[in-house]
Amino acid sequence: MKCGVKGRGSGPVLSVPLLVIIMISEVLSSHQCSWFGTSYGYKPWLRLLWVLLVGFSPASRAQQGTQPQSIKIEGDITLGGLFPVHSRGPAGVPCGEIKREKGIHRLEAMLYALDQINSDPELLPNITLGARILDTCSRDTYALEQSLTFVQALIQKDNSDVRCSNGEPPIIPKPERVVGVIGASGSSVSIMVANVLRLFAIPQISYASTAPELSDNSRYEFFSRVVPPDSYQAQAMVDIVKNMGWNYVSTLASEGNYGESGVDAFLQISREAGGLCIAQSIKIPREPRPGEFDKIIKRLMETSNARGVIIFANEDDIKRVLQAAKKANLTGHFLFVGSDSWGSKNSAIEDQEEVAEGAVTILPKRASIDGFDQYFTSRSLENNRRNIWFAEFWEDDFKCKLTRPGIKYDPGRRKCTGEERISRDSQYEQEGKVQFVIDAVYAMAHALHSMHLDLCAGSMGVCEKMDPVDGRMLLQYIRSVNFNGSAGTGVMFNENGDAPGRYDIFQYQMSNVSNPGYKNIGQWTNHLRLNPEEMQWSGGDRKIPESVCSFPCESGERKKMVKGVPCCWHCELCDGYQYLLDEFTCDMCPFDMRPLENRTGCRPTPIIKLEWSSPWAIIPVFLAILGILATTGVIVTFIRFNDTPIVRASGRELSYVLLTGIFLIYLITFFMIAEPSVAICAFRRLFLGLGMCISYAAMLTKTNRIYRIFEQGKKSVTPPKFISPTSQLIITFILISVQLLAVFIWFGVMPPHTIIDYEEQKPPNPEFARGILKCDMSDLSLILCLSYSIVLMITCTVYAIKSRGVPETFNEAKPIGFTMYTTCIIWLAFVPIFFGTAQSTEKMFIQTTTLTVSMSLSATVSLGMLYIPKVYVIIFHPEQNVQKRKRSFKAVVQAATVTTHLSLKSNDKQNGESKVEPDRSQ
Repeated sequence: MKCGVKGRGSGPVLSVPLLVIIMISEVLSSHQCSWFGTSYGYKPWLRLLWVLLVGFSPASRAQQGTQPQSIKIEGDITLGGLFPVHSRGPAGVPCGEIKREKGIHRLEAMLYALDQINSDPELLPNITLGARILDTCSRDTYALEQSLTFVQALIQKDNSDVRCSNGEPPIIPKPERVVGVIGASGSSVSIMVANVLRLFAIPQISYASTAPELSDNSRYEFFSRVVPPDSYQAQAMVDIVKNMGWNYVSTLASEGNYGESGVDAFLQISREAGGLCIAQSIKIPREPRPGEFDKIIKRLMETSNARGVIIFANEDDIKRVLQAAKKANLTGHFLFVGSDSWGSKNSAIEDQEEVAEGAVTILPKRASIDGFDQYFTSRSLENNRRNIWFAEFWEDDFKCKLTRPGIKYDPGRRKCTGEERISRDSQYEQEGKVQFVIDAVYAMAHALHSMHLDLCAGSMGVCEKMDPVDGRMLLQYIRSVNFNGSAGTGVMFNENGDAPGRYDIFQYQMSNVSNPGYKNIGQWTNHLRLNPEEMQWSGGDRKIPESVCSFPCESGERKKMVKGVPCCWHCELCDGYQYLLDEFTCDMCPFDMRPLENRTGCRPTPIIKLEWSSPWAIIPVFLAILGILATTGVIVTFIRFNDTPIVRASGRELSYVLLTGIFLIYLITFFMIAEPSVAICAFRRLFLGLGMCISYAAMLTKTNRIYRIFEQGKKSVTPPKFISPTSQLIITFILISVQLLAVFIWFGVMPPHTIIDYEEQKPPNPEFARGILKCDMSDLSLILCLSYSIVLMITCTVYAIKSRGVPETFNEAKPIGFTMYTTCIIWLAFVPIFFGTAQSTEKMFIQTTTLTVSMSLSATVSLGMLYIPKVYVIIFHPEQNVQKRKRSFKAVVQAATVTTHLSLKSNDKQNGESKVEPDRSQ
């Protein structure tokens, strides 16, 4: 305004009704700005309302005396630009130090793009693009205030009450109209600005904001971006983590939209994909306190198995995390997966390279723009006066000081000469988002070009239909652009204003690399293409480190899951006869099987039997062979000397029966050791009790005959009945038939067959489990099979005891008695051995050996006591084997009676009695 202010009030009256502004203020105050889709608090918005009320009047500008610092490029159509030229300042100060790469490089990229477009005769011919570029100072609230510059032309003010001193109306310059905005950089800044631009229908294209929240077209309908949203980036990072075999990671996020939205997207995608667990999710405060990063590292070490750390953080936070890890002496422990805010920046890891070694980072696919390098390295203080912050950049880049009015010279720094050159006298590397800044400007230019072709066909310059430019219409043209960008890749937008996801994947490598730095190891375009052979970790190791909650279980171990954490488990061994049914379940093997050594399945249990070569078989077989040979020898001898007195006196008929029983007793050893079959099992049942039954039936008949003869002799001289050889044989066969009848009944009720017993030899260690091939004879059936023979043996023993007084020269009562006494001792020893081994894994072998040896010993005792002395006399003393004078039954009885009386008297004398009675038996 060219004159002083005079009027009824302190400022102009806005055409926006004051009542509406107050109502909006009330809504914002009560709803914490949820109307604008954020929760930043209402103070910035109240400040916005105040600025809207008084901030754009000439009077107020005069009163404030300042204009927001900005770059103004004249043109037919003006674009806005928002760049973080300065970092965030300390408390109470909006701006801090200059940002060379993220600030100046990006800002110059927009200026470069404008130059290229304005010099292109094919794109927007006869139309010059201008710009109004502002500094956001990396702070959302400050950016909000600055961005009001873009909307001031859209606010109509009533200046009717303002007059100059001469009464003339003031001349107020019309502010330029911004048709679209390039920016901002940070997602939180873009969100704040997008809420304002949306109100005034100003399209916005960001070159770096990636928060998924900005994809909400219902809330940010005028927002577009040439970089893919973090939801794509998060998907790529999930794919990277899973490709490396990690299932347990932690996340770090800087407080704010970028960090928190990125981590939220990562968490959501990982939950949907499954197989990935989050150990800890830590947020880095916007204003961290001293020691905050040390606490973060300490928290991460609470779940030390989660070596992988997904980090969505700004550059400063990344650097301080690395510093804290190095301070805690954890170099090489953490395996970082960084978002595009880390990308391939060296500044983020400066002086912390050892800690960052192996870090996998992601960056939207880009290329270095050679034209920009030529442009930027040619910039100097003389040819770049349009950039009002370039002098400050110059001082910071060349570490010198310019002499400027009002600035005191610092003697500690050298003076800038102005002859310095970028890249020659300072280190230069093109900032990663330069390509996207250029693409964003070109996207806006292509949209305006298409709009001009449709609305101003044949017109030179801006026609009336584009003056002013309709924001909603321009947005439609922006969403429709499709062209090859500065790097040769397609630039386009989906219905939400998002660019397609295209990422390069880098890894920071140091070992065995001549030039340490970021190496491209893959890319992601809707799916991951990673080259593991290109990856290298701490110390040059090529093997991908592990970041898992629990290591895989060993073979034969099942997973016992930790409740609520699907990636964590404890390993439990499938013990005993269990095998691993699946990774979570142990199951018992079938009864006839045992687990494999690795317990992944079951295998048949080996079948064993008593082998002839076994020590358990050798001894019984040896005894049986000796017994059979001896028995055969006795039988042959008896047959050869069948009519001799000794053979006849021993009772030839019963002797042959008894010897047959002894032979069968020895023979049963071979059936007990032979491999079980139906025939063998039948022979076992038949001969096991039959041999003993025949032997003891014959001996019982003999002892009974002797006992009856001498008992009868005491009463009369008449011989008892059934003492003839024929009678004796009949009695013996009757006794034997009982055993045979029982066995044949057994055959009928339960036919003999073989079984495999898997329980008898089933120790705790399944490696020693065996199935035993055996006959279907339980311990009880075996005892029952022998029980009848035992009854005969006991009865025979009783008769032997009763007949102990019979003279030895007249009968076999005493040898039979000694035989039965010894046999009883043998079988008494057999019982505890047989049943005492019931729990032994060698039960079958021990019981078989015990049984056969006991039977062989019984047979040997019978053979030795009854027949070996007779054979000895027959062979070696034939002179004793002669016929003696026959005596009558009466004489035999009288002789036995005399012998009895003499033995009684002898006993009386031994008892001390002096009385002698006359012998009436003479």
